[in-house]
Order: sequence, then C-alpha cells, then structure tokens
Amino acid sequence: MFEIKKAGIDDIPLIRELTFRVWPQTYASILSQEQIDYMLEMMYSESSLKNQMTEDGCQFIIVYENGNPVGFASYSKEKAQRWKLNKIYVLQNQQGKGTGKYVINHIIEEIKKQNANSLYLQVNRYNNAKTFYEKLGFAEIDFINLDIGNGYFMNDYVMEKKL
Repeated sequence: MFEIKKAGIDDIPLIRELTFRVWPQTYASILSQEQIDYMLEMMYSESSLKNQMTEDGCQFIIVYENGNPVGFASYSKEKAQRWKLNKIYVLQNQQGKGTGKYVINHIIEEIKKQNANSLYLQVNRYNNAKTFYEKLGFAEIDFINLDIGNGYFMNDYVMEKKL
C-alpha cells in the first residue's frame, strides 16, 4: 500500500538518503563518475534542496510503501497551466511495481486542482525511463543540450503529457 506525504526542509536528509540510493546507479552507465558527483552536489546538496523548496517553488513529496520511504518526486508550476515534473526517483527494488505510476498520477491529480493542462519533464536521452513515461502518455516534444557548467551537459528529451 502506497502513501504520499508532502516533504519540507526537515525531510532533506531523507531525500538525500534516497537520492544516494537511486541516483548513482541510475546514471552509472550513462554519465562519468565525475559528472555524477558534480550533479549530485549541484542538485542534491542540502543547500540546493532547501533553495528548491523555499525559493524555486518546488513541491517535494515522498512515497512510502507500508510505512517505508521508497522514493520521492518534485514538481513546480512553470506557466499558468503548465507544470514541470522536476524529479522522480524510486528505489530500484520498487521499479516495475507501479510506484512511479502511482506518484505521477498523484501529481497529476494535485495539479489538475490548480487548472493545469499539461505536465512536462526532461529525461536523459540514454535513460530507459523514457519508455516508462511513454506508457503513461507522455510524448517527446523536443530535445535539449543544457550546459550545466564544468564542461558538462544534460542531453535530454523534453516530454509532455496533456491533461
């Protein structure tokens, strides 16, 4: 049984713990260890997560299965009716169990209450998660090569789901 709770600053240590259990393995075959380390510091340091929550308007949620934290997500309003799924990560032993679908459906229900008409995301071009998003009704609408500094780029598909 899944349960979702809104996350706040007090949950940053748990979000970081989940990140370090999922993120490096997800990208090990795609990115260099140096880029993984750089991006973890850039996006998942305590100060970065706090800034995302307090300054950038990102809503974080944590998903629990039978009381145990098994993943998290972050989403934010981009334009009047367009929202962005910033992050979604579930533990590897949860993948294929419907956890990610449950989280995305929860986010869609939440943003529909605020008159959202689309949810979009970026996914690394070499990440198998693209297939997962397609199964949930997301379609590729663009691709980007985003310079994130230090000589590194995020080479992503931009995908969107109309609500």
